[in-house]
Amino acid sequence: MRAFVLAVLLLFAAPALDAQAAPAALPAGTILPVSLDSTIHADHAHPGQRIQATVMQSIPGTPVHRGARLLGEVVAVTPAPHPSLTLRFTALRQRQITIPVQVSLRAMASLLEVEEAETPEDMAMRGTVPENATTRQIGGQQVYRGGGPVAEGMTPVGKPVAYGILALPLARPGQSCRAQVAANLAPQAFWLFSSDACGFFGYPDVALAHAGRTAPTGQLVFRATGRKLTLQSGSGLLLRVLRVGQASAQPPDSASLAFASNPFAGISLPAR
Repeated sequence: MRAFVLAVLLLFAAPALDAQAAPAALPAGTILPVSLDSTIHADHAHPGQRIQATVMQSIPGTPVHRGARLLGEVVAVTPAPHPSLTLRFTALRQRQITIPVQVSLRAMASLLEVEEAETPEDMAMRGTVPENATTRQIGGQQVYRGGGPVAEGMTPVGKPVAYGILALPLARPGQSCRAQVAANLAPQAFWLFSSDACGFFGYPDVALAHAGRTAPTGQLVFRATGRKLTLQSGSGLLLRVLRVGQASAQPPDSASLAFASNPFAGISLPAR
């Protein structure tokens, strides 16, 4: 049955993903899939606290590779009984190069959702190995490794690659996330997320009050519906680039501080 489904999907697989040229830089609209490096508690966080996330899939056609660090800070904290956290990511650190960036949030998934997306659905089948297993992305799309596509039902929407998938961003009906933006029509790196993933997965008590794509641009505001607000280490974030600054060999701290005072604020793009 699986072989039949793969055969049907491959018949409809469009070659557009391979045919499109990759961008030479890190243009607006680029998707950044990252994993949060440490847990952030609203009860203990404080403004100015440094935060960090790791890029989980190399970004095609750009200098950003898997393992690069995304640096940021806590901007504001509201404690219980109505806790909130305001975060801002300000720079990408790739080896000794720091690239100032401004990003918005498209989707976020808990550590449990990440682990489930990493677990093959058919590993119990005899002869199945991770390289040709089927997995389900955060958001529901299926990944048929070993020569198959990424599919939404019977419709191919992308292709598997090392450590993730490549796909064109899609808009999910009823959600605020957009498809391609800022004339960026290249396939994007989605890691374990579906290409239409939008909002929260596995965080039933957290709401996104501000995605960062409008003023104040780049600021992500999380609010709890209960008395506790915790963003867990290992959670996945699907971010989208709004602006990119001049790369430098500065230490990450000084580059982040320099970017924080750079007047990117007030320049907003509809790029969640």
